[in-house]
Amino acid sequence: MEGTLLFELVVGMVLAIIALQYAARKLGLPPSVALLTGGAIIAFIPGLPAITIDPELVLVIFLPPLLLDGAWTFAIGRLRRHLIGIVSLAVGAVLFTCATVAFVTHMLFPTLPWPVCAALGAIISPPDAVSVKAVLDRVTIPRRLQILLEGESLLNDASGLVLFRFAVGAIVTGAFDLGEAVSTFFVLALGGVAVGFCIGMLWVKCVRFLDDDYLIIAATSLLAWVSYLTGELFHVSGVIATVTTGLIATWHQHTVMSAAARMRGTSFWKVVIFLMEASVFILIGLSLRAVVERGGGFEMVWATMAIPVGVVLVTLIAARFAWVFASDFVILGCGKLRLTNVKPLGIGGSAVVGWAGVRGVVTLALALSLPEIFPARDFILVTAFAVIIGTVLIQGTTLGKIIEWAGLTEPVTERSRLALGEAEAALAKVKFTEVERLAYDRDGTLIHPQLLERYERMAATTVDYSMRTEHYKPVLDAHFGVVIEALGAARKELVRLHRAGDVDDEILRELEHDLDLEELSAIAARA
Repeated sequence: MEGTLLFELVVGMVLAIIALQYAARKLGLPPSVALLTGGAIIAFIPGLPAITIDPELVLVIFLPPLLLDGAWTFAIGRLRRHLIGIVSLAVGAVLFTCATVAFVTHMLFPTLPWPVCAALGAIISPPDAVSVKAVLDRVTIPRRLQILLEGESLLNDASGLVLFRFAVGAIVTGAFDLGEAVSTFFVLALGGVAVGFCIGMLWVKCVRFLDDDYLIIAATSLLAWVSYLTGELFHVSGVIATVTTGLIATWHQHTVMSAAARMRGTSFWKVVIFLMEASVFILIGLSLRAVVERGGGFEMVWATMAIPVGVVLVTLIAARFAWVFASDFVILGCGKLRLTNVKPLGIGGSAVVGWAGVRGVVTLALALSLPEIFPARDFILVTAFAVIIGTVLIQGTTLGKIIEWAGLTEPVTERSRLALGEAEAALAKVKFTEVERLAYDRDGTLIHPQLLERYERMAATTVDYSMRTEHYKPVLDAHFGVVIEALGAARKELVRLHRAGDVDDEILRELEHDLDLEELSAIAARA
């Protein structure tokens, strides 16, 4: 494909993303559904060249930053508390689902070698971080369930990739060693942790050394690809390396990054991640044309593959439910025997976790990476695409109903030692104490009386607000609403003065920057 045509397609894809996101918002649809459907429709536009996707390139471009973003926003403080549950889903559920799918596929097609069936299971077993995040962004679930699902989606790709490599290797070499597979998995995982830890700590040193907001943002933007590619270079898990790096970075970013770098970097990164997440679903939709053409057209695909693909999809969903409910039953039994103090998820929580296994880009990329001569490649491609479509369109759109049925519509958060208002009051006291210390010179003379009085009043007000939040909140909403209206009027006057030639561009930008900061502060205070 010519460079100019490729660039035009990229521009067209971004325009399609904007249009489809807007349509999804107006129609009340999940954005992932609109993007997936839109990409599939675009793929069949007459005259549009067939889009061929390099699966390795897709994984390298999209997977590392999306994994890093998930790790960056992950509640790392709760990781240790829920580590067993996350590993159970990320490793145990993937292994069990892979084995179940392989068994059912072999029953459907007895002539298929077991490694081929295992390869299909490995491809479709791990839920996708991008797809899961897209679903969770639209619903409210208890914090524990969110931690489990987010943690699973960050780590299960490593399990699926290892299983996939061994299944393909077994077809190529004709041999499979279970002991070697298990030992290799642990080597890849531990090696990925080591590489990610080193890259993360190097980033911490680098941020302290650079001392420039834009250089820090640029270095942080490359962090995902550096950790992933370094892990792959040392033949360990690039996925684990990227997640580990992200966890190290998010733990230290509060102390090594300035407020300006954090705010500017967050704004930049949100746009990048938005475009990448949307592009993934568009690319999945665009790949439909090639999948259908390889299968002989819609009629041929439907006639020959609809039933077995449907059976595999049902098996996939049922296997996840079986693992989640069985695990919860084991936790319940251990609790009754006083072997653990972990509380079971319950029927409702288990149903939500079981229904949230949405597949996406990793499934598609692994299916497309199969060699052309791989047995049953067309069936695997069609099944992979059907699993993505089915889980996104069915599970992704109905998860909210499942949550409502389970009675989990209200957020159930794990209690911290301090509530939000108490934490704010504690910080206000610390700020006042520091101002009080610096308000006097060495001789004990008060040199900042107004500043001291201001922070004393702020500390007292914050403490009072934390104790009577419901009483003050409507008043503060109205207060900051007036502030925002006043800032809007000031901004209009500034623009009028600029248009009239009374202030130049430099003054416009400087004053507008001050107004923007004041407005953001007011919006945050009202929220």
